Amino acid sequence: MLFNSYEFLLLFLPITFFGYFLLNKHVGFNWGRIFLLLASFVFYSYWKPIFIFLLLFTIGFNFIIGRQLTLTVAQNRRKALLLLGVSVDVLLLGYFKYRNFFIENTNEVFGTGFSLHQLILPLGISFITFQTIAFLVDCYKHETRETNLLSYSLFVSFFPQLIAGPIVHHAEMLPQFKNENNKRINYEHILRGGLMLMLGIIKKVIIADTFAIWANKGFAATSSLNFIEAWMTSLSYTFQLYYDFSGYCDMAVGLGLLFNIKIPFNFNSPYKATSIADFWRRWHITLSRFLRDYIYIPLGGSKVKFGRELYNLMIVFLIGGLWHGAAWTFVFWGCLHGMAIVLERIFTKVKIRLPRILSWFLVFNFVNAAWVFFRATSWTDATNVLKSMIGMNGIVLPEGLKSIINSTVVRFGEWNVLLLEKPYYSNRIIFYLIVFSALAFFFKNSQELLLKSKLKTINIAWIFSGFLFALLLLGDNSEFLYFNF
Repeated sequence: MLFNSYEFLLLFLPITFFGYFLLNKHVGFNWGRIFLLLASFVFYSYWKPIFIFLLLFTIGFNFIIGRQLTLTVAQNRRKALLLLGVSVDVLLLGYFKYRNFFIENTNEVFGTGFSLHQLILPLGISFITFQTIAFLVDCYKHETRETNLLSYSLFVSFFPQLIAGPIVHHAEMLPQFKNENNKRINYEHILRGGLMLMLGIIKKVIIADTFAIWANKGFAATSSLNFIEAWMTSLSYTFQLYYDFSGYCDMAVGLGLLFNIKIPFNFNSPYKATSIADFWRRWHITLSRFLRDYIYIPLGGSKVKFGRELYNLMIVFLIGGLWHGAAWTFVFWGCLHGMAIVLERIFTKVKIRLPRILSWFLVFNFVNAAWVFFRATSWTDATNVLKSMIGMNGIVLPEGLKSIINSTVVRFGEWNVLLLEKPYYSNRIIFYLIVFSALAFFFKNSQELLLKSKLKTINIAWIFSGFLFALLLLGDNSEFLYFNF
């Protein structure tokens, strides 16, 4: 079930919202939480009911292992339990997400003929896996002790963050599910959460899905792109991904607030970043937190020799790339970011500093180019786009632009019909890139507008108006990009 669908907005969400608070008020908090848990199971199983058994197994298995880790005294037994728990979680992820990738590479390297399998990736498995691994590690370190199966089950399966994150931490979520002060309707939360939800739908339906049209057409014809078309293709995907993921994060936070649950913000204007490290403090914040706390620091982090620190950083980003998808293009994308942040650390070490505006320009263009590997379905497609972006396939001006340059007088009205020659590159894409890049670069984000400041009537009005328009476009629903990861 998608957040940007009529069945979710008009059926599932109202039933879940009113059912939860009515049960809290008239029956009891535990019954309200049970109802919320069952609703989350319905939400998860709506797409493929069979995967509810995988979710139930994951919840039950990790809860039992976590309990044993907190109760067991013998260190050898505790290490064995942790190894068992993490191994099962990783093996489940590996089976569903990486089995065919492993088979393909085995066949390629050793010349074997193992057949591929028709496997459907369970929704949210990448996020759930990291979430449960973090819980087990913290149980092993005596940093948590969970004895309430209901609260733990909600921690794993709460529907706003179940499918595409954020990767929530037990310390920030479990206390909220136990807090009886959260069982009552909070009208301030409803207002702000509702606006976050509506803004997220606007971002997804009106902005991201429109950029997707141009990005998809460009990546479907990579061999014939010229210079301008290649840049339009890459920038369209760069902003499609930005508004798609930003929209989902807004919806997750907003939906959580409706139930008085504060889900951590996972997106903070990453295209304003002036370094790659800054970018990863802003993009998919909870993933960066997990990679730092559970991989980078255990490897030694920065408390090792400088060369080892750079090695640790590369390992972290290679894992982060592979986590996003079972393809070498994702690994290479992670490698690119790893090399970039290693170079930044070296610059910092030798005290080289670039002007802030130049740093921002370099970072954004690096991120934009790296996204090509993230989006492309093959090395050939990725290299075709990048070659065109640097002019290797010719720098051809659109016919409309040629006529503008050759004209001595250009009337304002002519801009509506000139600009770009191909049918999927029109004046509309220019308008979208100018407007929505400016919003990403220079304006406050949704968190700053709706959660950290006083609400303004004008903001409420345009969000509500945009939401009503977005509702008209919900007929052709599209999945969020991070559903695939």
